[in-house]
Amino acid sequence: MTARHTVIDTRIGSLTLVAENASVTGIYFPGHWTKPDDTAWGDRVDIPADPVFERTQAQLEEYFDGERTTFDLPLAPVGNEFQQRVWEVLERIPFGQTVTYGQIAAEIGGRTVAQMVGQAVGRNPVSIVIPCHRVVGADGSLTGYAGGLERKLILLELEEPPEIAASKLF
Repeated sequence: MTARHTVIDTRIGSLTLVAENASVTGIYFPGHWTKPDDTAWGDRVDIPADPVFERTQAQLEEYFDGERTTFDLPLAPVGNEFQQRVWEVLERIPFGQTVTYGQIAAEIGGRTVAQMVGQAVGRNPVSIVIPCHRVVGADGSLTGYAGGLERKLILLELEEPPEIAASKLF
């Protein structure tokens, strides 16, 4: 198999899933800031005909339904060595928790690389599964998200423990 893609509908809008061979290489929102030229995505295929997309769609649906907190998908995001290191850190951020760009920078190479960390987070090609939405500003504020801040907020609220979400109502 070669590169191919499909589009699924979710509660946060359409997502384009991209795969190469047996691995997911991209999950993109409409208007995604850093998506590659869609000619690199290959042919559009139907989900039932593709086990990688079938599995990815099922796990995303479980996540959106509150039934999944981690993903078990074969991933092959394309990026340079630094970006790969940042994305590996993102994958370790637990469900329902957030970290700052500075915390990631400190883990990878010191605060001097914070801007590079921000760029790598913004270029994450596998949205949601590699949870870049869990990265916030130093003061806890929502900062840029390739899928838009409104989607980032929805994803973070989806991951809030029910008792925290309920406490915000009062």
